[in-house]
This record gives sequence, C-alpha cells and structure tokens, in this order.
Amino acid sequence: MSDNSTAAARNPSKARKAFIPLECNPEVLTTLVHKLGLSTNLSFHDVYSIDEPELLAFVPRPALALLLVFPVTKTYEELKRAEDADKPEYNGSGDEEPVIWFKQTIKNACGMFGVLHGVCNGAARSAIGLDTELAKLLETAIPLKPADRAALVESYDSIASAHQSAATEGSSEVPDAEADVDLHYICFVKSLKNNHLYELDGGRKGPLDRGDLGPDDVLSKKALKVVKNFIERERGNLKFSIVALAPSFE
Repeated sequence: MSDNSTAAARNPSKARKAFIPLECNPEVLTTLVHKLGLSTNLSFHDVYSIDEPELLAFVPRPALALLLVFPVTKTYEELKRAEDADKPEYNGSGDEEPVIWFKQTIKNACGMFGVLHGVCNGAARSAIGLDTELAKLLETAIPLKPADRAALVESYDSIASAHQSAATEGSSEVPDAEADVDLHYICFVKSLKNNHLYELDGGRKGPLDRGDLGPDDVLSKKALKVVKNFIERERGNLKFSIVALAPSFE
C-alpha cells in the first residue's frame, strides 16, 4: 500500500524533491527505522482491528505510535480545510515543545514523515541510538523552526537513501516518485510532556492536540476513539491500514 503527499506537495511546481511512495508494511517500516538508528527493541506491527480486543491483543504494549494510512477523499479534504481555517501556522521549536513536528515539503514522502513523527516523539525517542542518523537529525532539528526543519529533512541524503531502499523492498508494485497516489499517512503519538495524544501530519498547519490520555497508550480506548471517529467519517471506505510502533517480539 502506497502513501500520498499533501495537496501542496503533490504539485510538482511546489515540490523541490520527490520520494517513491512508501508501502505500509510493518517489516519494511521496521527495517527502515532500525537502519536509521532506532533500537531493535521496537518494531512496527499490524493492527488488524480497533474494535476487537482479541485482535488488539496481538500488538505488544505499550504502543508508542500509530501510523494510519487512509484514502484522500473529498470528505477528508473538506474537513481538513474547515479545521485548519482559523489556525495559525505552527512556529514552535525547542526542547519545551510537547511534540516535534516536521512540515512536509517533499512529494510522496508522508510515509517517511509519519515514521519520523513516530520515532522522534514520546517514549520512542529514548530508543534512538547515540550517534545514529536519527539522533543527528533530531539534535539538529529540535532548535529549528518548521521551515528550517523541512529544509533540513530535504537535505539529509541518508534519509533519502534509507527511504529509497525501503520503498523498493515492499510487495506492492513500485510507483514513480512523481506519481499522484491517493493514500496518505498520519501519525498519532503520546507526548511525554503533557500526556496528550497528538495527530501529526506534515501537510497540516502544525501538530493537532487530540486530548489527554493520562497513563494510557495510543492503543487505549481514548486514543482509538479518535482514530475510529476519523475512519467513520468516510462512511464505510475500507482502504485504511494501521500499524503500531511497539516492543518487538522476543
């Protein structure tokens, strides 16, 4: 399953760079984050259902991040525009941010941006190895404003190289980097600063606070209610996939 960039990034005249869309495949995503420097103690896992406890039980806990892949529909675009209309452009930076957010300026790279949001936030951040590509990226990005962070990600050849490798390893047919595809990644993470659930999408105006989770993780009832509401807006569209970043199987 492939990803989709934002409406702005889908326009080649506005995209300085393009990536091959990334398949939503836990093995591929796990290989990618391990190559970039995340501990092998964490991996991505398929979430087969958000309604059936016996299927949710297959995912190790605590779950640290969720990647949701969904179709970009007219309903989604209209709701996004309405929610973003009165919001200012996010301009946060520094160690006090509840989450670190990366603005997406690379076409078809929302899979990579979802992955970066998942591993660079919450408890997953402490699982990034010292002197790895992720550690170097994060250290440089934290003090920067969103526009400079976006430029930083664009300039990171190691990120592009790792993405290229991952995007050609999946089971789906590999599309062209300039292709217009209809699926998009977003990430849900729990901030360690305030225990809130955040929706992170590089194509929005900034991080979206979806409420307090307290001691719960991103597969808790509170978090899954947010995801379920997101899915139910599409009224039966089945082109959704969810993977969770969680402890690896021993």
